[in-house]
Amino acid sequence: MTWSDYDAVLFDLDGVVTPTAEVHMRAWGEMFNAYLESYDGPGDSSPYTDDDYFAHVDGKPRYDGVRDFLVSRGLPAPQDLVVELGDRKNDAFNQVLERDGVAAYPGSVLLLDHLRDLGLPLAVVSSSVNAPAVLAAAGLADRFRTVVSGAVATELGLPGKPAPDTFLHAAAELGATAATSVVLEDAVSGVRAGAAGAFVLVVGVDRGVGAAALTEAGATMVVQDLAELVPTEGAA
Repeated sequence: MTWSDYDAVLFDLDGVVTPTAEVHMRAWGEMFNAYLESYDGPGDSSPYTDDDYFAHVDGKPRYDGVRDFLVSRGLPAPQDLVVELGDRKNDAFNQVLERDGVAAYPGSVLLLDHLRDLGLPLAVVSSSVNAPAVLAAAGLADRFRTVVSGAVATELGLPGKPAPDTFLHAAAELGATAATSVVLEDAVSGVRAGAAGAFVLVVGVDRGVGAAALTEAGATMVVQDLAELVPTEGAA
């Protein structure tokens, strides 16, 4: 890739820059399975699995993920329950983050270093309200000119992924457009958002969902690690 051909780079956070997707997956699993074990009513209350995460939760705003999972199982999904379960999951995530901290993927740091040397403006676009705390914990808060978190999206009334609005807003904040910006995403919903926004390049990062699923969702190319996107010496 010739990064100097682009005006801005927009990163998803969890699973792209930091391995916090794994923390999110554990927090979702603990919360949903505790609920399912106590549930006694109509619908499928069999244990929640990683397949459920990738199919219904990954990359979406938290309450949307709760609702979509419950609906997929034929379980009641009143708004008060959606909010309660979503808040339980957020509490579990914050406890793990505070206890264990987080370190960025080494390959992601290599790419961030390269883009910093080029002077390209960078943004994080994350469905998580915890994005600023994760960046601070990873020591990367100063790398990004803007952070469009789930909290920012709610404040501005922007629909979450797979709608493209948060990415489009981030590009505008960096003085760029979809036609000149790159999106890096590991979630199907995020890749769909980049494709829906007609971004010139949507890079799928395969951390477990599968290259075929990311390509089908609209990824222009798929890598397993962002180090693959760091040019060899002498290239930009």
